[in-house]
Amino acid sequence: MLKKLYPKQQLNSIFELDPGGLRYLGIKGIIIDMDNTLVPRKERYVSPRLAEWLSGLKEEGFRLCIVSNNTAEKGGELARTLEVPAFWYAVKPRRRSFRKALRTMDLSVGEVAVIGDQIFTDVLGGNRMGLYTILVSPMSEKEVFWTKMIRWSERLVLKRLKRKKMKV
Repeated sequence: MLKKLYPKQQLNSIFELDPGGLRYLGIKGIIIDMDNTLVPRKERYVSPRLAEWLSGLKEEGFRLCIVSNNTAEKGGELARTLEVPAFWYAVKPRRRSFRKALRTMDLSVGEVAVIGDQIFTDVLGGNRMGLYTILVSPMSEKEVFWTKMIRWSERLVLKRLKRKKMKV
């Protein structure tokens, strides 16, 4: 069970992503979390850097989809501005929204990566589906109480991962 919590790759930020490396692995689509992955929590401003990064991925042929536990009211405008399909109220790590994203992108499990900042939602959900999982460091330290509690558990998982010297 613990292996389902381990990401295949770990980055400091989405901007460190190597599209060529993903393409080499056969990845054609990316499911991306919103809060603290694409934008800092509570922010919905599309920075020029983010717009350029996503545009570059699209130009390289990657299909994109946002899957978030947040609401359409809080993220819908961001998704429309970025011109990326999105699924809200995802209840990650449940598989339902990941399946919807796969259908929307018209891709199979082996062709999709998941990028997110939380082990118990993004990584666990992606691994349960058999997707290639990438954990990024959260963009902001401002988080709700519940997420702060979960981060403590995540640190334990990451510490164990490093201790076991598993490839991240």
